Amino acid sequence: MKIVGLTGGIGSGKSTVAEMFRQLNVPVYDSDKEAKALMVTSKELRKDITQLLGKEAYKDDVLNRAFIAEKVFKDPKMLEMLNAIVHPAVRKDFLEWARKKSVPYVIQETALIFENEGQDKYDYTILVTAPEGVRLQRVIERDGATEEQILQRMANQMADNEKIPLADFIVENMELGTTEKKVKELHAKLLALSTPKF
Repeated sequence: MKIVGLTGGIGSGKSTVAEMFRQLNVPVYDSDKEAKALMVTSKELRKDITQLLGKEAYKDDVLNRAFIAEKVFKDPKMLEMLNAIVHPAVRKDFLEWARKKSVPYVIQETALIFENEGQDKYDYTILVTAPEGVRLQRVIERDGATEEQILQRMANQMADNEKIPLADFIVENMELGTTEKKVKELHAKLLALSTPKF
């Protein structure tokens, strides 16, 4: 079984692309969603996060996401330390999840493959791209965040032109029909690459 990493900057539409792969019966692991779950359910993670960010990181036994975002997106060092706690736990959880699948390939949808120099953990990587202005508009509409907040988060990610040479496949996500066609082509290609040749 091959392991494929799916990534893209904020607002690029990587979740949309992930959903298209799910529609084609490809198992997709949503790292962001699973990280948030693990940050609540794992005693070990809770202890480490509370030590790093303080008791306010949890409110009524729930992850205080607004407090955490406020704290880490302005402080790259703090973000790095939080990622160093969370990423290994998510990776371990993903590998256990993948082990239970008997399919030609699985996808791990995750935000920071190239930023963390993690491309070597995957057989193939897919990068979802879109122009910055489009991404900005999407996130404003989706999250109701301010332009300043989004640009701050974008600043923690590499620019597309730095990531493109590192990725195995690129999906430009501007128009849904075109994106869907590209995903189907990629799916066929990945199935061919994942099937043992006898």
